[in-house]
Amino acid sequence: MEAIDRIRKLVNKHCFLAGFSVLIKDTKDLVDSELPVYVTLAVAFSYIVMSFAMESWLLPVAPLFSTGFAILYNMGTNILLGQISYITNAIAAVLQLGVTMDFSIFIYERYKEEQANYKDNRDAMAKAISSSFLALMSSSLTTIAGFLSLCFMRLRLGLDIGVVMAKGVTIGLVTSVCVLPSILLQFDKYIDKFHHKALLPDLTGLAQFTLNHRKGLIILFLLMFIPALYAHQNAPVYYNLDRSLPRDMPSIVASNKLKSDYNMSTIHFIILKDDLSAAKLRKMTEEIENLEGIESVVAYNKFINAVPDFFVPQEIRDIFKKDGYQLIMVTSAYETATDEVAEQIDQINKIVKAYDPGATVTGEAVLSKDLIYVADEDFKVTGYISVITFLIVVTILFKSVSIPVIIGLSIELAIFINQGIQYFTGNAIPFIAPIVISCVQLGATCDYANLMISRFQEEIQIRHDRITAMKIAAKTSYKSIITSSMVLFCATFGVAMVSKIEIISSICLLLARGALISCAIITFILPSILVTCEPLIAKTTLWWRTPKPPKDQAEGKLSAV
Repeated sequence: MEAIDRIRKLVNKHCFLAGFSVLIKDTKDLVDSELPVYVTLAVAFSYIVMSFAMESWLLPVAPLFSTGFAILYNMGTNILLGQISYITNAIAAVLQLGVTMDFSIFIYERYKEEQANYKDNRDAMAKAISSSFLALMSSSLTTIAGFLSLCFMRLRLGLDIGVVMAKGVTIGLVTSVCVLPSILLQFDKYIDKFHHKALLPDLTGLAQFTLNHRKGLIILFLLMFIPALYAHQNAPVYYNLDRSLPRDMPSIVASNKLKSDYNMSTIHFIILKDDLSAAKLRKMTEEIENLEGIESVVAYNKFINAVPDFFVPQEIRDIFKKDGYQLIMVTSAYETATDEVAEQIDQINKIVKAYDPGATVTGEAVLSKDLIYVADEDFKVTGYISVITFLIVVTILFKSVSIPVIIGLSIELAIFINQGIQYFTGNAIPFIAPIVISCVQLGATCDYANLMISRFQEEIQIRHDRITAMKIAAKTSYKSIITSSMVLFCATFGVAMVSKIEIISSICLLLARGALISCAIITFILPSILVTCEPLIAKTTLWWRTPKPPKDQAEGKLSAV
């Protein structure tokens, strides 16, 4: 990167510098310039949403401070990893803000509810933390599991994002439970001074509507799966990373000049042994030159022809021959990550292997071809692992067989709809975006379902019938769910709108859209499923209708027996 800077200082504005290293340098500079804008927009939009949803203009500062501490701790501890990718660095803070803010919202909303039952705010906060703990643990563990599933990708970017974000969610949970309550209790009287009426309407009618129309909503839920799954599996993606960058970036301008002026789109590099005879090399290069889409072949034997090796200066020979191998450069008119160039690479490989079975064909197009295969495998592996770990975590936390399936199907439908929109719009997105979203949306937005189910179980255990229990659970959960989803939406949507790098903007746009879709599924459809399946849940869940007895009480009964 320093060398690229020095070269650019030496040349004038009529000189163009292209190549993969130049592309990376320009991308890094662009990310560095945009990063402060990402964070500023995420914080500003999150504050606006929480200000309107909560009852104080000062109150949103508390969860923002708490989450800000967690982000600083997370980004600071990245030094222990040695280095992180520029994509991770660009989106980590925004993602952490979006996916961990709901911890703070859940605690605060329960704290306000418990204040009516206790004279001392500290007692109300203690009760709020203990009552929210199951929802917080299930939310954080499923989110962490979603991010950690990215670590099983062979593409190292997945490991990078997975480790940084899993660490961030863990730190976010700790600060939400330990730091946020302290801030709220310390500044409670100042928060009350800026009290105002929350602008979110009373959602009791929405809960009643979903329960009154639960049969129709369940049928709609089942019918949406087939088209959503088909669209999800056939959504268009692209693998050419150049396409995700702005067209006025200097390295992209230079690459386009090569294409337009010299018909150079891609260069393949062939590495083979240098003991092949001149006749075989000549024949091999001629066969490659005759392939469709090949513009030129640059090989040592073409330049020296009949000139003996010892006439050629050593520094020239080292360019093409060294350590028993030689290099051949092939210029192609086809663009990287296209079907045409993939077929061309197969043809070149076939020709080269016929003359030297140990030869290697490499270059950007070859790497992209391998990337397509690796990414497809990664998508399957991470998808399976994220679902399996999610089911295991929720099964353990709720001690249930049916609840993980209900939550999983609800969130998977939201994921299918989210990614399937690309199929109906015809807009291709970078290949990495669906891989990340399939894991992150499952972990991040299941918080909404966990909160509602935890509250539903709590009301069932105090002897409410299932309809009444769901009305109370929905009424008390809707505000937190809608606020949390809007925070995630605003934190990521602002980045999606301003980022000039499509990899970053696509991931953030899918997350923003996924937050709203998941919120709609959890708000309208999940209550209907839970009420209808409550008898099944009771039979497949330990201590669903009655709380688990305290340990000392259980031991006393055992002694009496």
